[in-house]
Amino acid sequence: MRDRALQDCRAFVTGASSGIGEAIARAFAQAGALVLVNYRSDREGAERVVEEINTCGGSAIAIQGDMSISEDCSRLFDAAANQFGGLDVVVANAGIQRDAPFTELTLDDWRMVIDVNLTGQFLCAQEAVRRFRKQGLRPDRSPALGKIIFTNSVHQTIPWSGHASYAAAKGGLKLLMETMAQELAAEKIRVNAIAPGAIKTAINKKAWETEAAREKLLKLIPYGRIGEPEDVAKAAVWLASDDSDYVVGTTLFVDGGMVLYPAFREGG
Repeated sequence: MRDRALQDCRAFVTGASSGIGEAIARAFAQAGALVLVNYRSDREGAERVVEEINTCGGSAIAIQGDMSISEDCSRLFDAAANQFGGLDVVVANAGIQRDAPFTELTLDDWRMVIDVNLTGQFLCAQEAVRRFRKQGLRPDRSPALGKIIFTNSVHQTIPWSGHASYAAAKGGLKLLMETMAQELAAEKIRVNAIAPGAIKTAINKKAWETEAAREKLLKLIPYGRIGEPEDVAKAAVWLASDDSDYVVGTTLFVDGGMVLYPAFREGG
């Protein structure tokens, strides 16, 4: 991939105060992008990310907003227009988990996960498409009118006992992405997704922080290591760049082979 593949690209990354979102924001800045770092509640984390990006010669700003609230979406896109003059790439990354056995999962927790992981992605993407259309195609900037990248999960494919709300949201996000891509490709809006597997982030720390947990997790990963947020970020840079201009409606799995049913390596 080209150095500075996102030079002067204007990017908006939701849920970017930590974890995968933070890594994507940092990688975008290193590739030359101007980055809007969105956070819902972790102001300190977002400001730390922005400060470190700017100290290293990048360009970023932090803006608070809950992407599951339509008014917040509009306000954030207005801020991007005011700060950067528009947007070229939107990474809909914000997500949460509220896990419980199926019959113990509360309606409030179900709704919260669906609101953030699916409805919030829908609202963010819908507003992005409206803004891309208003901006108009700029062939001097990119062959694409705009690019949307969803952070999905291997659980768009793999059922996950005890995580019904999360798996349902991610399965819905898969078809949302593909339907958008089908509908919008003729307008030169590229819609794709990244589906991480086991990545070392705070949300799943219990799954890798001890040796016993790590060994159990590694049985699910044919490649033999747990992923880092930077593994996902590198894929996001490529999907956001014009190097991937012919990639539309694709989910790029960054999972060390987790979706290859590793239990069947010895014949099941």
